[in-house]
Amino acid sequence: MLRTIDLRGRDLSTATLLATVPRAGAERAEAVTAAADLVADVRDRGEEALREQAERFDRVTGHAVRVPAEHLDEAIARLDAAVRAALDEAIRRVRLVSAAQVPPRLVTEIGPGATVEQRWQPVRRAGVYVPGGKAVYPSSVVMNVVPAQVAGVGEVAIASPAQAEFDGRVHPDILAAAGLLGVTEVYAMGGAGAIGAYAYGVESVGLEPVDVVTGPGNNFVAAAKRAVAGVVGTDAEAGATEILIVADDDADPALIAVDLISQAEHDEQASAVLVTWSERLADEVRAAVDARVDATRNGVRARTALSGPQSAIVLVDDRSVATDVSNAYAPEHLELHLADPRPEEFVNAGAVFVGPYAPVSLGDYLAGSNHVLPTGGQARYASGLSASTFLRPQQVITYDRAALRDAMDDIVALADAEFLPAHGEAVAARFADASSAVTPSADSPSADPLEA
Repeated sequence: MLRTIDLRGRDLSTATLLATVPRAGAERAEAVTAAADLVADVRDRGEEALREQAERFDRVTGHAVRVPAEHLDEAIARLDAAVRAALDEAIRRVRLVSAAQVPPRLVTEIGPGATVEQRWQPVRRAGVYVPGGKAVYPSSVVMNVVPAQVAGVGEVAIASPAQAEFDGRVHPDILAAAGLLGVTEVYAMGGAGAIGAYAYGVESVGLEPVDVVTGPGNNFVAAAKRAVAGVVGTDAEAGATEILIVADDDADPALIAVDLISQAEHDEQASAVLVTWSERLADEVRAAVDARVDATRNGVRARTALSGPQSAIVLVDDRSVATDVSNAYAPEHLELHLADPRPEEFVNAGAVFVGPYAPVSLGDYLAGSNHVLPTGGQARYASGLSASTFLRPQQVITYDRAALRDAMDDIVALADAEFLPAHGEAVAARFADASSAVTPSADSPSADPLEA
């Protein structure tokens, strides 16, 4: 089931590693084209396109796209007490960690009378996407909404697919989580079309365009975020889930097996990878996965994911190469089952889970960290969802007359060097008669070097 990629005895450059690590490339490439078409359809036809997509993908017709308030109230009233307690605790923990992510206001004094203030402004409006296909994720409501609220976002909307099982309503657990967080703007719409609706708005259902779209989903949702880039801000493309485990000879193969299966059950396109220099451990993990996968509820789905090209056991020569493989792969979730984990060496990962008692499942629900993380190698340059996703750094510059005068000569020198003399004149005008200050001297460079 889990294929083997043997990298032992090879000279591995970064380019070779990037080309060798397991990826579900074809499926993602196909998703980009399909998602762009779905987004464009919603942009052009609004609610009509959303309803056609709901019928096509969710087998739902005639549903309320804008969720009535009573649906939220009913969902909270019917929520299982144990699930409510778990959600309340998850909210508490994620709120604590998110609060630590909001930077303080900082003022830097450049000199007397010259300051630059760094402040972080929340976006006005955020659109959260919560998957609802093969599984249901009230935890994703928490992971998206809490950081937005902590950041100070004034308006938060939630979108999740309409469920045929619930007569076209959003899944009640998702509605209940929204209600617990005080979110009242909820839409029954799913997939790439929902991302398009957030970006362009749908007037007939009262949906105004948002400033930022966040949330996990399948590869179509991730691709849709790419399609709306430049129209609206997005978090990293959190597509089909990934787990990469780096393990040494002392690791427990049974724990590694259950952790690989736990992520593979999300979706047939999920990626599950083990990197090790222990051939014995590799064999034992493969056997443990085979023995356990069919016994779990979502075993068929997990087996498909574990058998796909995106999943593998990677054999390497030593720990150093294992670290290089992990950093090249840049997994969404990285588990370190190592006697000497040294997490500081694993610089490319959405989140790092250290030791046998920090499984990805902990981060999915109750660690306090966020489970909306970059996939597809984006962790090399992108971060997971946090309060900062909803904040814009903004600089406020305050100079008095003396401070500007002190900088004037340098400004004029640089402006002239760049053939932009009016920049310098704009400063000089504040310290001389206006008519003389804005008249270029005969030997001033042309404003356009091509005209000189």
